[in-house]
Amino acid sequence: MVIINRDKSQAFQDQFALRACGDNYTYIEVGGAHPDQNSNTFQLEVNHFWKGFSVELNDYHYKPLWESNPYRKNKIYWADATTFDYVAAVKENNLPNNIGFLSLDIDPAPQTFAATKRILEQGLTFNCITFEHDLYCSQEDYNVIGTEYLTSLGYKIAVTDVYDDTPNVHIETWFVAPHIDFPRMTFDEFKKLIS
Repeated sequence: MVIINRDKSQAFQDQFALRACGDNYTYIEVGGAHPDQNSNTFQLEVNHFWKGFSVELNDYHYKPLWESNPYRKNKIYWADATTFDYVAAVKENNLPNNIGFLSLDIDPAPQTFAATKRILEQGLTFNCITFEHDLYCSQEDYNVIGTEYLTSLGYKIAVTDVYDDTPNVHIETWFVAPHIDFPRMTFDEFKKLIS
């Protein structure tokens, strides 16, 4: 078994996806950014052969990096995640309508929430979702807004208080679909689980 390089995702999002997705090895990544640094999907695609696609608006900065990366083969769309046609991309990439992992990470938080609604209102479902709310720097509490929206659709909170380097600077909350057996825990508890 390949061991995940923990330097690839920002805060172990790939480890969460591996544990929460079951055998659904597919993803949609909103906010592709750099192809391998702090990438929530690099290890999933390259070491675990997951299928999926990324969406990223900043082609000027990131497109040359993706085009020169020898490892990333899954498609990236250079588009606005808040207006993107996810259903068409799912069909184009021969993915199911129930995707394993949805990684939501664009700035600012209102854009992440708008992209979340866009995706879910198009009828796609997911086994697990990592939702970046950037509570530490948002004027509105998109942790609460995002949580209320996702739980209204039946998703369950899985991991709370996710942070990068500073424990009291929370950046994300993670969710699972109703049928996924994943106990609710804090990020510190999750890190102990994977250590």
